[in-house]
Amino acid sequence: MASNKQNSGKENSSTTVSNETILKISKEITVKFIEVGRITPATFPSTFATIYSAIEKTVRNK
Repeated sequence: MASNKQNSGKENSSTTVSNETILKISKEITVKFIEVGRITPATFPSTFATIYSAIEKTVRNK
């Protein structure tokens, strides 16, 4: 019988994504948007929240 647990430190299922992973992905996307001038300090809070929510909904099928 195969177990869903993979390597040590991973979640129960290989499809589970941690909050930390979502945060890191959101950060990388936000950094890219800042680099190309799509996000300014004034728009950062709402834009980051939107990016984070979109990723969370996608990976958690909400």
